[in-house]
Amino acid sequence: MRRFSPLSKLSSPFKPSRRSTIVKSPPIIRIENGTFYRKYPSATDQNAVSNHAIFPGLTWSLPSNAVGDAKQQHWAVLGPSNAGKTTFFNIIRGQHLCIPPTARSYPYLSTEEVEIEDSRYRNVPRAIQYVGFNGERGGVGNSGTRGAYLSARYESRREATDFSVMDFLRGNTDLNPSEEQEGKDVNDHSLEKVISDLKLEALVNMPIGNLSNGQTRRTRIARALLGKPMVLLLDEPFMGLDPPTMTTLSTLLHRLARASSPRLILALRPQDPLPDWITHVIHLGPNFQIIYQGRKDLVGLGTTQAKAVMKRLIGNASLARVDVPENVIPQRGLTKAYQNERIRNLPRANSSSHPSKPIESREGIPLVDADIHVSVNEALVEMQGVRVRYGDKEVLGSWQQEIGDRTEKGLSWTVRRGERWGVFGPNGSGKTTLVSLICSDHPQAYSLPVKVFGRGRLPQPGLPGISIFDIQSRIGQSSPEIHAFFPRNLSIRQTLENAWADTFLGTPRLNYENDVAVDTCLRWFEAELNPAFTPLTTSFVTRLWKSDEGFPNSIDWADNIRFGDAPFSAQRVALFLRAIIKKPDLVVLDEAFSGMDDHVRDKCMLFLTWGETKSFGARVNRRAYVEKRFVYDTPPQLLSEIMFEGLIKDQALICVSHIKEEVPGVVRQWMSLPEAGTGNAARFGRFPGPLEGYKSGWDEVWGV
Repeated sequence: MRRFSPLSKLSSPFKPSRRSTIVKSPPIIRIENGTFYRKYPSATDQNAVSNHAIFPGLTWSLPSNAVGDAKQQHWAVLGPSNAGKTTFFNIIRGQHLCIPPTARSYPYLSTEEVEIEDSRYRNVPRAIQYVGFNGERGGVGNSGTRGAYLSARYESRREATDFSVMDFLRGNTDLNPSEEQEGKDVNDHSLEKVISDLKLEALVNMPIGNLSNGQTRRTRIARALLGKPMVLLLDEPFMGLDPPTMTTLSTLLHRLARASSPRLILALRPQDPLPDWITHVIHLGPNFQIIYQGRKDLVGLGTTQAKAVMKRLIGNASLARVDVPENVIPQRGLTKAYQNERIRNLPRANSSSHPSKPIESREGIPLVDADIHVSVNEALVEMQGVRVRYGDKEVLGSWQQEIGDRTEKGLSWTVRRGERWGVFGPNGSGKTTLVSLICSDHPQAYSLPVKVFGRGRLPQPGLPGISIFDIQSRIGQSSPEIHAFFPRNLSIRQTLENAWADTFLGTPRLNYENDVAVDTCLRWFEAELNPAFTPLTTSFVTRLWKSDEGFPNSIDWADNIRFGDAPFSAQRVALFLRAIIKKPDLVVLDEAFSGMDDHVRDKCMLFLTWGETKSFGARVNRRAYVEKRFVYDTPPQLLSEIMFEGLIKDQALICVSHIKEEVPGVVRQWMSLPEAGTGNAARFGRFPGPLEGYKSGWDEVWGV
């Protein structure tokens, strides 16, 4: 039996015979007018609302291969975080009920060509495999290769479950493996090739749990390729990657897609870069609807079809008649009468007050910052010559740094009250390690010259040490690591209240002001946190409103939705709010906005900067189908009893990000860590205003 390696040659796995140039092979996946459900629909089902139709009347197919002069199709599924990209992937790989059952088929997998290529492809789960990155616990799916607690990845002790990257790639991650395990036979040549292509040579002996987010992504893609699928579904593969790694990964995926080994389908967010080699796209809209599917070059060319698509993407024409502050009024679910009453006195966007060249950032911050003074406030974080090593390997501080008139080995860095820092650098440069030292999750925080809130972890003469509970009570943190270990059984309300608890499952210490802050965040972000939210649901329309009321009183939904059941984007929003809600001395946002859609991310940044005091307004150009937003003062009747004002001057902020758009406009100081092993020193700088208005700022951060 001839076996085909997906990493052998960059050519089509099939050499078309004379017959194949005449007879076209059937598609790998064919869906013809199919409607899908999570469970079988019934007229007597009490949960008919939750078991609604998914992608009703779906018709789509994936060609088996390019025949003759036919152009290969490389597909991408585009849509917001909650539009159903993962659900669409689940459908095409055989999950969810299909009605009628014959509407979904895999005709190519039954042909003789598949028998010649590899008989395993008769099995749909073998032929079509999925790799997702949306917050699966531990980052590598259900392989059980992550430690049981947050500090485990930094400890030198190796547990039986701390499998190496090589073990993971070979599939040796079972504690009690049988002598023969199907699918665990990995060809050595293919293994060497995929390790080289994905640049994993330096990681093969490292425990999977110690990898950074970008390294974990590359490792998971490598493992999927070694499984030799016919079709590989990659769900948001670029999220959380630094620009150089993103470019490298996109080039590699292009080579694989061009060779059809395997055939790739990508799911991307609207803000993700769309690779040039993608030829066809599927645009997903709300409520599991496909807005457009077809050639990529038809979108955005000014054609009638493209205009219709953009019109549906932005919304109906009624939005263009008034400047509705979309994340204050419509997203509150108010009745039409109540909306009209509140809209009368809201500011309008016009050419005089909003010129074509912006003078403010998206958060309403002047692009030229007049406040350029150097802070001399209390130091919250102090590092002097910090070097983090695992044996002979240095992962942070392997450089000489100039401190005034002297040169010192390692990282020296101080964060003071009122400062807003951005921390940047390639994947694996030590950003997460740096955050773990600040939050005292790293065991070496005890022995390194690190002070947090003026004290080290160990007692010093005349000065007691600081406990981890004291540190974390004064720090608000949101990161992929927190996300991976956060309890899934807590409700959305409990997630926010957990900010006042000592541990993830501890009892929060709440008072009246804390309860008001939680209620404020839940109401302000109901559209982002409540999956069942719609602006004009029956439950809202039937409410009785008084002229002096700003919000509905009931937020019972927050007690009924578990964190683990909420969409990925909603989970990110909840953890972001958990980090800032108690107004800690130091806010640490480590890739906190990754996984959010543009409008959700911008709303979070607006809330971070101004709290409730500022809101977004919107104006839609009906001819160009372009939406213009502006920031305005929130009407007094929409403010809470105890107003949440966002970051205050005594708080400090540390933001870690790979994406320019995910850097809040309040960030001024920045530090760029070098790639591990280069010996280059960390670089420091300052933005003269919001990064959004500093054209060369992002290039300067990355040393371009």
